[in-house]
Amino acid sequence: MNSLNIVKIGGSVLEEESSLQQFLDDFGRIEGPKILVHGGGTKATALSKELGIPVRMHEGRRITDAESLDVAVMVYAGLINKSLVARLQGQNCNAVGLTGADLNVIPASKRKPDSIDFGFVGDIETQEMNGYFISRLLDEGVVPVFCAITHDGDGQLLNTNADTIASSLCSLLSENYEVRLTYCMDVEGVMLDKYQPDTLFETLNSEQFHHYKQEGVIKDGMIPKLFNGFKALENGVHKVSIKHSKNLLNGTETALIS
Repeated sequence: MNSLNIVKIGGSVLEEESSLQQFLDDFGRIEGPKILVHGGGTKATALSKELGIPVRMHEGRRITDAESLDVAVMVYAGLINKSLVARLQGQNCNAVGLTGADLNVIPASKRKPDSIDFGFVGDIETQEMNGYFISRLLDEGVVPVFCAITHDGDGQLLNTNADTIASSLCSLLSENYEVRLTYCMDVEGVMLDKYQPDTLFETLNSEQFHHYKQEGVIKDGMIPKLFNGFKALENGVHKVSIKHSKNLLNGTETALIS
């Protein structure tokens, strides 16, 4: 079975030129089939504030009203996605930028209001995703670059957490590939104290995740990463790790274990 690397990049790395360039250089060196998934919440938040649009979050997930969705589409599917594709092309990496609406690869359903109304946020059912077209792209040596935008099939774009998209792609493609999922960010991994490197978890299991989440140690954007990472493991993904973007090819990480 061929290996497939799916890498999700987000956080301040997308805003820091030197960190982003090092990450793209390292990503370009990964051999074999690969997919890049990116966020862009930092830039979306900054633009929203400039436009006077309130920013609301819940456990690291963006609450998306109509104005916030417009910002997300502009930032994720436009500025960030096409900039990443252009830079990868400059490294002879034949990338194509995609939303979930393109080729209908990632249809989603608008999340129903519960205790919190997330607005125009899309939930993915893996079995509804179009793995055929994704596999065709990979077979042709193309590198798909996915942003955090999906669609409902009836003309409505939706905002879907990029960590969820990465995990769902892994689950979808794990039947045909030995998939490795790497979440890259601006910290070394999961730590009890992000200012103390010696508090890094070299491995983390689901029980520990829920314990430290309840204690308030694991919070904000780390929650959806770990939730989706453990879901990917349950769905047959070979390896899931969380690491600093500078350590993409080697170095310190937190490996999730079942």
